Amino acid sequence: MIRPVGLVREAFVAGADDIIERLAGDIPEAELGFNLVLSAQPFPGYRTMLEWRREENGGNWYYCADFDMEGWLCPALLKYFESAPPTIYTQFKA
Repeated sequence: MIRPVGLVREAFVAGADDIIERLAGDIPEAELGFNLVLSAQPFPGYRTMLEWRREENGGNWYYCADFDMEGWLCPALLKYFESAPPTIYTQFKA
């Protein structure tokens, strides 16, 4: 179920932006927008799993094994999840 959370164009920083650029890289005109699906559970068609590493400054660091990169997700993550999940499964769509 999609739940509106009131965020629009939330900035990603500290490595999360780099991970997103790589994962959205094969979407035509991704710079104009794309859909990002996140889940704490695997789902059909998910592309990448992010693994929780540690909490810092109210946000959480996740590791992307596909690119051997870490990215920080700000406290807005808690608008989507009650607490930082140990794994986040992602899918990027046009």
